Amino acid sequence: MSKPESFPIEKIFVPTKQKKAIKPEIVAEIAESILDIGQQAPISVRRDGDRLVLVEGLHRLEACKALGESTITGVLVPAELAQHKAQLADRPEVEAERIKMARLKQLRLEREAAEASMVSGKRSNETAAPRARPNNGVHTPKAPGRTAKATTKSLSEWITQQKGSGGRY
Repeated sequence: MSKPESFPIEKIFVPTKQKKAIKPEIVAEIAESILDIGQQAPISVRRDGDRLVLVEGLHRLEACKALGESTITGVLVPAELAQHKAQLADRPEVEAERIKMARLKQLRLEREAAEASMVSGKRSNETAAPRARPNNGVHTPKAPGRTAKATTKSLSEWITQQKGSGGRY
């Protein structure tokens, strides 16, 4: 296997059969990932005269194009290996594995979204300000030595603080 190198995106030819397989949602997902952590897996290309032909990595290539990149990390593979990879990609078990991995990824993303939703829900409950009673035009002066910044605490935190400061509860 050759060493990953940088290839100019405009020099990479994508066969028509591969172009038909583009899924915009996958391109968007990969583009987001590339923005977060960079391109992790190189694409595969082969030489065909003066041009490079994409062997593997259509969605990564399209994601880099969408991000405005001028180059992409890839590996140059011999034409024989490219032919073999194309034959393997058409096998039903390879497609079944791709579907399985996509499902697992979707489940992971849904779980992470649910966890994030629960965490943000807890935060909003913890930071919710107590409801103020209407003062009907009566001004209540602030207690001396108090700051305008109010922090919300749980009852047990408040009791612990009161005990520590000698206050009564």
